[in-house]
Amino acid sequence: AGAETVKRAVELDLASRFQESLVCYQEGIDLLLQVVKGTGWGGGGRARGGLAAELCHDLFFSDGKYHKQIRIEENATGFGYEKLFQEYLTEIVSEVWVEDPYIRHVHQASRYSLYNFLRFCEMLVKGPCKVKTIHLLTSYDEGSGRSQQISSLEEIQQSLRNYGVTLNIAFSSSIHDREIRFNNGWMIKIGRGLDYFKKPQSRFSIGYCDFDLRPCHETTVDVFHTKHTKKM
Repeated sequence: AGAETVKRAVELDLASRFQESLVCYQEGIDLLLQVVKGTGWGGGGRARGGLAAELCHDLFFSDGKYHKQIRIEENATGFGYEKLFQEYLTEIVSEVWVEDPYIRHVHQASRYSLYNFLRFCEMLVKGPCKVKTIHLLTSYDEGSGRSQQISSLEEIQQSLRNYGVTLNIAFSSSIHDREIRFNNGWMIKIGRGLDYFKKPQSRFSIGYCDFDLRPCHETTVDVFHTKHTKKM
């Protein structure tokens, strides 16, 4: 019964019926743990069962939210935006929120944040989702780079308009956290925001164009699913 319930949870998960799948995961895990505790596992069943319950709780439930953590190691490759976000960009996604204080000047030391944001927008335009609105909240570049920052964002805004996508841009002097939210309930928090790629060695080095081949800075990605991000 436990195995069948977990199987049903996986089917619901693949169908993007996340809240129902979480309930099935919990029920299935509880049933399996009852078997574990009943068999004893050589006298250590209670301890192992308790540990399993704790691990399952941490994996699937954090204050009622789904939580998954991805650790990107220093110099790791294979973490382009498509690989990282595609799983959560289901066909019902039509609205995206990006909060990142460092979507700034293209010549900022070792940062390509405006280009990274452009690449992220390209992924949304290409993806299976039908994004109509992107909300960007960032901070102003300091000094003389502000005018170029605004000009570059307006160019991205105009280009997106050609694809039927509206980009709303807002600035905040107090923004600190970095997070990306989709209106299907998924929320992704990346320690370094969209700027987790290392500077390419040159314009003609492998990884300059293909972000899957670009080495990364070490960072942590936390993925949540919660009904509190936005009602569908």
